[in-house]
Amino acid sequence: MTDQEAAALGAEAIAEVKSGHVVGLGTGQAATAFIHALGHAVKAGLTITGVATSEASATLARRLGIPLVDEPVALDVAVDGADEVDPRLDLIKGYGGALVREKIVAAAARRFIVLVGTEKLVPALGARGRLPVEVVPFGVSFARRRLGELGYTASVRSRDGAPVVTDNGNLILDCVVDSIADPAALDATMRTIPGVIGTGLFVGMAHTVMVWDGGRARTLVRSA
Repeated sequence: MTDQEAAALGAEAIAEVKSGHVVGLGTGQAATAFIHALGHAVKAGLTITGVATSEASATLARRLGIPLVDEPVALDVAVDGADEVDPRLDLIKGYGGALVREKIVAAAARRFIVLVGTEKLVPALGARGRLPVEVVPFGVSFARRRLGELGYTASVRSRDGAPVVTDNGNLILDCVVDSIADPAALDATMRTIPGVIGTGLFVGMAHTVMVWDGGRARTLVRSA
């Protein structure tokens, strides 16, 4: 999805936000486009409060005049992107490094709306070969070993030769995966490893996925 397509999709998502809403603000390309659209709406008179899933999104929101609260309690809607979306609207997220805060915000929202291009739609989660797992630094070596015993080779995410540190002060292990037969079971199993804070598997969380496809937005809704 190009930046222009993301901007168009973000503008479409503004229709889901009403004055008085508390809105979760995701992280990444699609979420950034939505935050820009929301900033324009706020300047035009929309009255909302935002909850950001990352320091980067919070900085952008403040610059655009979007009022923020620090912690999610109950949100009306959360809007974010995803790295993979399967036919059941289950997701892999976390390539941008904000997976734990994103999951907290999504769980706190009455509606969780995901914005993607068609390239993010996959027949089964794991198609892109990577699953992020956030781990406390003290437990990284142990978690890597335990994940390896489960059959998932994991490496510490790094940038410019240094480990990537999340806004929570943790590290990210990127696990090599292929097609995941049971995402919910894998998420539960990985979270039993001491030191693992959360995985990039978002199972049963997205209510709506808006897909930019052929110059327009089409909407996928989770089956009851």
